[in-house]
Amino acid sequence: MPTVTYKIPNISCKHCVHTIKMEVGELPGVKSVEGSVAGRTATITFEAPATEEAIKALLSEINYPAAD
Repeated sequence: MPTVTYKIPNISCKHCVHTIKMEVGELPGVKSVEGSVAGRTATITFEAPATEEAIKALLSEINYPAAD
C-alpha cells in the first residue's frame, strides 16, 4: 500500500490539518491521513481506486495544494 508525504505550504494551524484529514480521508481507497503543522506536511496511505493524481487534485480543490 503506497504512502506519500506532500509538502503543503498553506498549513498554518490544527484546523488546516483537520480539514485535510476530513476531506482527503473521504476519498475511496484512502486508508489514513496524518498532518503536521510544524512540518507543513500531509502523509497519506492509500490503495486503489485512490491515486496520487486524485489526491493532489483534491488538495488543490480545498486550497491546500501540494508543493512541487
